[in-house]
Amino acid sequence: MANIKSAIKRNKQNEKKRIRNRIYRGTARTYVARARTAITGKDAEAAKAAVLTAISALDKAAQKGVIHKNNAARRKSRLAKQLATLK
Repeated sequence: MANIKSAIKRNKQNEKKRIRNRIYRGTARTYVARARTAITGKDAEAAKAAVLTAISALDKAAQKGVIHKNNAARRKSRLAKQLATLK
């Protein structure tokens, strides 16, 4: 446990950011998983809608700095590639 006042404050700030970041990261993971499930379901319209939602969630996470922009781009690219194989 930190003894210095600034370190105690920094720990509190880090904990708040960690909880805030978890929301965006978890949401992105959930939508990506749903998109992958929709792609395997063979319904093209549902899969496309799910992929667009996942891309939006990944963009938001990257915008907030929760994940790196290249990480988001890589995941979006892979989702789009999987969607293209369905069509």
